[in-house]
Amino acid sequence: MEIVFTIDELESVAQQIIAQQPARVILFHGEMGVGKTTLIKQLCKKLGVTEATSSPTFSLVNEYETITNQIVYHFDFYRLKNEMEALDMGADDYFYSGNWCFIEWAEKIPNLIPEEHAIITIELVDDGKRHLTLTNSQ
Repeated sequence: MEIVFTIDELESVAQQIIAQQPARVILFHGEMGVGKTTLIKQLCKKLGVTEATSSPTFSLVNEYETITNQIVYHFDFYRLKNEMEALDMGADDYFYSGNWCFIEWAEKIPNLIPEEHAIITIELVDDGKRHLTLTNSQ
């Protein structure tokens, strides 16, 4: 899936992503400030998370519950020094839990990513628009 969108269209973009039925582990790639966290907030909302969502920059992971009692994990590995830190926090248990896992800065943990995953890449293009590509690993 490829789409060019504005920030105002994020709700629709999140719905389109979910409609593609991507793998439950999704890696988000893009430069800082391109809108990864903002998109993840919309995805959480579309999945039925009603509580406030925020970036887990300092805690590394935030856990949310949907209205249907599903769990959504949001990771931000920007501050990790090495993969061992992710292992120490139990990242592999989260990734193989069967729950949604939205991972920012996954390039910090390349050896821990499950084989079955999806990748969302966001790039800033003309007029403040974003270009999003969604691919599945399988």
